Amino acid sequence: MTAAPPHVVAAIVREAHAAADVADRRAAVITRPAVGDELDAVLARFTVTWGVGRGPDRSMLQALDHAGNTLLIAIPTGPGSAPVPALGALLGFLGWGDGVHLHSHMNAVDPAARGRGIGLALKLRQRAICLEHGIDEVRWTYDPLIRRNARMNLVRLGAEVIAYHPDFYGRLDDAITGADRSDRFEVRWRLDSPRTTRALAGEPQPVWSARGGLALVPDFEGLRSDDPAEAARLREQSRSAFAALGDRGLGLRVELDAAGDYVFTTDDPDREAR
Repeated sequence: MTAAPPHVVAAIVREAHAAADVADRRAAVITRPAVGDELDAVLARFTVTWGVGRGPDRSMLQALDHAGNTLLIAIPTGPGSAPVPALGALLGFLGWGDGVHLHSHMNAVDPAARGRGIGLALKLRQRAICLEHGIDEVRWTYDPLIRRNARMNLVRLGAEVIAYHPDFYGRLDDAITGADRSDRFEVRWRLDSPRTTRALAGEPQPVWSARGGLALVPDFEGLRSDDPAEAARLREQSRSAFAALGDRGLGLRVELDAAGDYVFTTDDPDREAR
């Protein structure tokens, strides 16, 4: 994107903010950079989501915000003068491993407001701000066994898996992962790619040619709470399946099929549906 003429870049940025505005209206929120005392509301949202001491403290948020990183908040539409709750919050910071990009580290939504599209609205605002500042790639990690996150990342946003990291964070013991292993997929979101454009327009994704795969349970988080032994078995099974992704000679990538299961494929990630 940075090599495009200025008027083309400006048009891309306008379209990105317009898409974020549409997502805001659908979710009945306003997404924007957090300011002033709103850092406390952001910190509170992260603390409720992951637990006390499981994220950055107030001073770290202040430093990241001061440096110009994306620290975004989602607040209800039409707030009054009273302090407003953070229905969602998102934190990302710049990195340069394998090229300059934004690493999107934390995205939290109030459980009572989930299903409204707030997480999507935050990601689209982050995309617009990144494009505005000449950053055309965002990366983050997610637990590969949580199907709703896989669908959001790979299908709705158009990100693509670029690496599998077993036990990436070590033992977290936070409010989400508990004692489970912190296995993660790393995804790359090329913000102005054909793949992303297709996904954000809601166009059908290809029927990927499969060379293996892994079926996902509908609610791994619920299973982890109700039947830890079975969740641990599925975690071990996934590790065996994902080991094939480390063989560069095979050239396998991960996609999600229409049933919500992983397929391993060598197809071009920007392939159109046909």
